[in-house]
Amino acid sequence: MCGRTACSLGADNLRRACAYRDRRGRRRQPEWIRRESYRPSYNKGPQSSGPVLLSRRHLQQDADSSERVLMDMRWGLVPSWFKKDDPSKMQFNTSNCRSDTMLKKSSYKGALLKGKRCVVLADGFYEWQQHSAGKQPYFIYFPQTKDAVTEEKEGGEEWKGWRLLTMAGIFDCWEPPAGGEMLYTYTIITVDASKDVSFIHHRQVRAGKGAAEQMPAILDGDEAIRKWLDFAEVPTQEAVKLIQPTENIVFHPVSTFVNSIRNNAPECVAPIELGAKQEVKATPSSKAMLGWLKNSQESSPQKKENDLPRWTSQFIHSPSPKKTSADILQQWLGKEGEPAAKKHKA
Repeated sequence: MCGRTACSLGADNLRRACAYRDRRGRRRQPEWIRRESYRPSYNKGPQSSGPVLLSRRHLQQDADSSERVLMDMRWGLVPSWFKKDDPSKMQFNTSNCRSDTMLKKSSYKGALLKGKRCVVLADGFYEWQQHSAGKQPYFIYFPQTKDAVTEEKEGGEEWKGWRLLTMAGIFDCWEPPAGGEMLYTYTIITVDASKDVSFIHHRQVRAGKGAAEQMPAILDGDEAIRKWLDFAEVPTQEAVKLIQPTENIVFHPVSTFVNSIRNNAPECVAPIELGAKQEVKATPSSKAMLGWLKNSQESSPQKKENDLPRWTSQFIHSPSPKKTSADILQQWLGKEGEPAAKKHKA
């Protein structure tokens, strides 16, 4: 499953990171819709809002379906047919949608057949490994280049910063029965965990039920993203073939600081050492993360003292550890030994 993500890029850099080529081969950046509601976060959970990509034609009927827009939506799909006046009264969890049942369950089938496909954006997502002493969190993301930082020189045409994790999702639009503002929500599609991630779980399959660990369905590359979003050109039966596990991911252990949804700071994603005697050394992805975290610290989300509206994210800082993420990483990168960010080979 996918129960927690991070998406820390500022609004402008997020838009630049989502640049694509249209049907004519022109390089474009998606237009932000409801940009004012977007809030970066290192620790985002269900019921918070987050950025997604979708086809412009969902919002403008005469638009080219290959054109993309960015929109801030709430995580946790509310079906358009839901009749009660308060979505919080829903009796089922829709933050994740299993790929093997998405065309069977009414919560997702109607939206999926209508082409309401989206791409959920994140720096990466978190998974927890069960130990006798508790749960150890890991941060999972695309491999990064050494140049991956969140800031880039003004006027640069191509984004060379952090490569965003692009997860397949389904969205829907719900209107309150008594009238009012339309609520856009999404769910993240999940698939059986790849070999790279399955070792984190170590949960035994329940006898007779065939339960398998799940991970987000990751769309790797712009062609996969294009096919998933362009519902007018790519029918549902073709698009669902894109939904499968990927092994093009890396991960590293992070502090249990992330375990509390109230904690929203760079320390959530900073690599840590496992075991007092274990030493680690830098990898290309971890070096990229060092630059990324140093820059992101300067623009980390601000503490909110007041309550926010019901359908927006509530990001509340807890006091940070004495060491900053940059200090932790500098110490971490200066050591030698086994890499903390690993990609397991089958």
